[in-house]
Amino acid sequence: MHIAWLGKKTPFCGNVTYGREITNALLDRGHPVSFLHFAQSDDADDLWRSDFAEVVLPFLYKSQVYTIPTLRSSKILMESLTNLQPDLIHASLTLSTLDFRLPEICEELGLPLVATFHPPFDSKLRNLKSSTQFLTYQLYAPFLAHYHRVIVFSKLQKDLLVRLGVPGDRVAIIPNGVDVDKYCPGPANFKSEMQAERLFVYMGRIATEKNVEAMLKAWKLADLDAGSKLVLVGDGPLKSTLELYYGEEEGIIWHGFEGNEQRRVDILRSADVFLLPSLVEGLSLSLLEAMACGAACIATDAGADGEVLEAGAGVVISTQGVTTQLKTLLPMFQDQPELVEALCGQ
Repeated sequence: MHIAWLGKKTPFCGNVTYGREITNALLDRGHPVSFLHFAQSDDADDLWRSDFAEVVLPFLYKSQVYTIPTLRSSKILMESLTNLQPDLIHASLTLSTLDFRLPEICEELGLPLVATFHPPFDSKLRNLKSSTQFLTYQLYAPFLAHYHRVIVFSKLQKDLLVRLGVPGDRVAIIPNGVDVDKYCPGPANFKSEMQAERLFVYMGRIATEKNVEAMLKAWKLADLDAGSKLVLVGDGPLKSTLELYYGEEEGIIWHGFEGNEQRRVDILRSADVFLLPSLVEGLSLSLLEAMACGAACIATDAGADGEVLEAGAGVVISTQGVTTQLKTLLPMFQDQPELVEALCGQ
């Protein structure tokens, strides 16, 4: 089956990883893939395979969150799909305003349309950020109702879309997963490089919805031993500001974006504790990768993250009062290695 995959390669985010891993798996299984994405014509990325057709769509603006296409991008997309003649189109949403035209385009071409719907959410609407993300679901639901299938990561996410009018028989739950042959416990050097006795790791965007500052405040208030280090792996709009107030004098290390996958595996294998303080989430790939590598995990119940930890694989905290909760938990995870070992074994 020939799949036309509408996704993204840059800027790096969970959607990029998702698209790369799934298309690689499809190619490995003998399915031809054509990859359509917004990029400059001279963009290149060595992490991606080259054994598939690629179509570059023009854009006016592109960020980790959203892309504004040019007026002619819709025409280029239509012409490309006509020439490629795929059996199915898959869109890894959210991408751009073209998302809303896809049902119309696919109906005209007579092609089935499938989407994976990634936006983070918090079904309890406990904060302004979760209310804003809920608007994304409200905006997309009328259009998703015209997709042939919509893939989501959890029952909570499906229930939310159904309440907003997407037919339940069109929504399929396929949780995120990771390659456990790649992400697994094993020897690692990163902890010794950091000269840490107890290593705490955050891996993700440094952005408002990730609630990183609440975690940093808790770390500072907890006043842990000098041998405890917090490493933040990732980049984002808040990084330059937060770096001014939280630094190495508090045992906080800003690693920045890490593009080398094996290096990310090494970091997660070295972590004693993985922290994810998000206000909203889908189903975090970084959380799943950390779990697979054997780290003890502390995450909020935003999105579907709480679902994957509720059986005892980690500690679930509320999105409300993250600083207070972490201020209590961080010393416990520093001083009680048996607690860390018990959670690592789940």
